[in-house]
Amino acid sequence: MDVYEAVDSRRAVRAFSDEPVPVEILRRVLSAAARAPSSGNLQPWHLYVVTGEPLAGLKKRATARALAGDPGDEREYPMYPADLGPPYRDRFTAAAAQRYAALGIERDDPGRPRKIAALNAGAFGAPVVLFCYLDRAMGPGQWADAGMYLQTVMLLLRAEGLHSCPQVMWTMYRRTVAEAVGAGDGLVLLCGVAVGHAKPGVPPLRTDRADPAETVTFVGT
Repeated sequence: MDVYEAVDSRRAVRAFSDEPVPVEILRRVLSAAARAPSSGNLQPWHLYVVTGEPLAGLKKRATARALAGDPGDEREYPMYPADLGPPYRDRFTAAAAQRYAALGIERDDPGRPRKIAALNAGAFGAPVVLFCYLDRAMGPGQWADAGMYLQTVMLLLRAEGLHSCPQVMWTMYRRTVAEAVGAGDGLVLLCGVAVGHAKPGVPPLRTDRADPAETVTFVGT
């Protein structure tokens, strides 16, 4: 699989099979991803790879919180700007409608928030979740490094025939995650990434992307 194919076929999968992911593949992917760009070569990411019984226990605890209507732990960083305006809010709204319609959750369903939270807490059935942390001393530059690192991981997973789904939702249950992985108070959870094989028979969902003319400006050509 070449790079263009990996980029084009990468999508946030929200229905995984229970087929296990060999640890050798995970080690190969994460070893290669260490070459991702890193300003000053700080390599600020701290990754926890959770599988098997530890993951099953974490999913169970997080799902129980979701179904109980637990609003979650206080956020350590905002997921989106409070005053999100056009065109960003328009894109967000359209994508959310596509995602959850595909999961069979109607927009006017009164149980929608809990159902969405529970699906996320179960990592959509994925047999592996990667939890990415950063040291609290790190700044915006290092958070950008972590984003480039995780994108590199997700593209390498595609090269191995695997899929993924980045989940900022896990920050809502960050205390439960920290207990499960043993992360200390000096680390802040950026996100989780569900990893596995796409569940057969589930139609793939590709959310729309803006035309490059809306987001790219060529200067000097």
